[in-house]
Amino acid sequence: MNTSALPNYVMDLIALYGAPSQTGFGSAIFYEPTPQTNDLEQVALHCYRYFVGDLWEKFGETAWLRTWKQIYDRPSSKKPNIVAELTAIADQDVARYVPVLLLSDSDDDRKVQSVLASAYDNPNVTHLSVYTIGDGAALSGLLITGHRITGETTVLISLLD
Repeated sequence: MNTSALPNYVMDLIALYGAPSQTGFGSAIFYEPTPQTNDLEQVALHCYRYFVGDLWEKFGETAWLRTWKQIYDRPSSKKPNIVAELTAIADQDVARYVPVLLLSDSDDDRKVQSVLASAYDNPNVTHLSVYTIGDGAALSGLLITGHRITGETTVLISLLD
């Protein structure tokens, strides 16, 4: 990946969550040029499948999609606040996972929240969705996708046991 061509907010996300990988565990940031907003779920699925790598075929698509569910879609009328939006999701499993995603044990919670806000609360973000992911057994996590009017989609994947 040519990191010199990436916007600063993406570089900041990568510094916290990692670059695109096929480890199938941990977290990673994906940055995709996507001029159309009508296929964002397909972009998210593409990044998810890439992240899981060989495990996708090993355990089968059915296993990886068993937990795939959109749990949040930011209304266009809502004032963006990614941290508040994530913490307000009522699902108990998600509520337990959000502190991990927000790196709550890190030395600088405010920095993490600022980086997330820079990426997902920007006025250019026209669409934001959150999905649950996992293998239906040991691994679970969240996938956040944000699309900007400039034709960029940023996907944060975090998958842990």
